[in-house]
Amino acid sequence: MSSGPGADSAPAPATHESPPAPERPRPSSMFSSLRIRNYRLFFAGQVVSNIGTWMQRIAQDWLVLSLTGSATAVGVTTALQFLPMLLFGLYGGVLVDRLPRRPTLLFTQTAMALTGLALAALTLSGHVQVWHVYLAAFAVGLATVVDNPARQSFVSEMVGPDQLQNAVSLNSANFQSARLVGPAVAGLLITGVGTGWAFLLNGVSFVAPITGLLLMRGRDLHAARRTPRGKGQLREGLHYVAGRPDLIWTIVLVGFIGTFGFNFPVYLSAFADDVFHAGAGSYSLFNTLMAVGSLVGALLAARRGTARMRVMIAAALAFGVFEILASGAPSLWLFALLMAPIGMFGMTINVTANTSIQMSTDPAMRGRVLALYMMVFLGGSPVGAPIAGWVTDAYGVRAGLAVGGVVSAVAAVAIGLVLTRVGNLRLSVGWNGGHPHVRFVPREAREQLAAA
Repeated sequence: MSSGPGADSAPAPATHESPPAPERPRPSSMFSSLRIRNYRLFFAGQVVSNIGTWMQRIAQDWLVLSLTGSATAVGVTTALQFLPMLLFGLYGGVLVDRLPRRPTLLFTQTAMALTGLALAALTLSGHVQVWHVYLAAFAVGLATVVDNPARQSFVSEMVGPDQLQNAVSLNSANFQSARLVGPAVAGLLITGVGTGWAFLLNGVSFVAPITGLLLMRGRDLHAARRTPRGKGQLREGLHYVAGRPDLIWTIVLVGFIGTFGFNFPVYLSAFADDVFHAGAGSYSLFNTLMAVGSLVGALLAARRGTARMRVMIAAALAFGVFEILASGAPSLWLFALLMAPIGMFGMTINVTANTSIQMSTDPAMRGRVLALYMMVFLGGSPVGAPIAGWVTDAYGVRAGLAVGGVVSAVAAVAIGLVLTRVGNLRLSVGWNGGHPHVRFVPREAREQLAAA
C-alpha cells in the first residue's frame, strides 16, 4: 500500500495549472525503506495479516460457490465487499485527512478482525448461510472505506518523502508475497478441515499489525498536517482532481480496468469448477501463479526510480491482451501459466498509478485523492462483478474473461491517445545503443529533432 509525506517534509504542493515534473530516480536499495524501524514493524505486521486476508478471500468465494452453485452469487459477494467504497469512499478520504492515522488504523484493523472471527464461529458451528457471508463482506467493506486511505497515507508518516516510492512498491510486494502463501494454505484448509478454519486464522492474524502499530515510536513519525473540520472539503477534493488531467485520466483508466478486468474471484472459481472440472486446489493454483507475476511486477517497480505514464499505459494494454489469450486457453496448465503475466502487468498498473498520484498530489489533499482513486479502482467491483457473473452464467466464463480483456485494452489505447493529446506529445522512435527506443516527447522537441 502507499501513502503521502507529512507537512514538515513534504514536497511543495502542486498547483492546478502545472503538475510537478517527476524527479529523476535516485539510486537506492530495493529494500531501503526497511531500514526504518517503524516501517519494519508495519511491514512485518502486514505480512501476517495479508496472508490471513488472502486465506479469507479464497475461503469466502469457495464457501459461497459451495452454498449456491452460482457464479453470480460469488459476484454479488465481491460486489458487497466493495460497494461501501463506491458509496462512501470520498467521505472516508475526508475523515482520513482530518483524523490521526495510527489510532484510526487500530480501530479499523480491530473491526476487521472481529468480522473474521464472527464468520469463523458461524461456519465452524454449521450455522452459516449465504446471507451471513454477504453481511460479513459488506462489514469488511465498510472498514476498508477508512482503512485503505489511512493505511496508504500512514506510510509517508513512517518513511518520509525520500522513501515513498520504495515503500509503495514494497507494500505491494508484501501483499503479493502473502498471496503466494494465503491461497495455498486456504486450499489445504478447505480440502482438509473446511473453510471455517481459514476464517478463524484470518481473524487471529490481525494481532500482528495491531501489535506493530502499538510498538511504534511516535517521536520517529513524520508529522502529518491534518485538515481541520470544515464545509465543502469533499467538493474541494473533487475540484482539485478535475483541474489535473494527469490525475483524472489515470483514475479513469484504473476505473475501467478495476470494473471490467479485475473480476478474478468470478472468473477463476468458474474456470476451476466449470471449465476444467477441478477443485479448490486448482483455484488456489490460479491465484498463486497470478501472485507470482504480481510479486515480480511489484519488485520491478521497487527498482524503478519514478512512475511513468507510458509504463502504465503499456501495462494496461498488455494486461488486456493476456486476458483475451487466457479466455481461449485450451488446457488447465496453459491457463494457469497465463496468470503470471496477467498478475505482473496488473500490479504494474496498480503501483504506477498509485505512486504517480501520491507523488504529484498536495499532501493536504492526499487522503481525498487516494480515496477517490480507491473508490474508482475498488468501487467498480459492485458494478463489474455482477455483470461478469451474469455474462459467465449466460454465455460462459470464457466470454466473460474475454470481455474484460477487450475493455481493458481499448481503455488503455483510448486514454493513452487522450494523454498524449492533452500533454501535446508525439511518438518518437529511434535507436539507442543498437536497440529500438520508443518514447513520447513534447511536440516541439520532435519538430526540432526533425529539422536538425
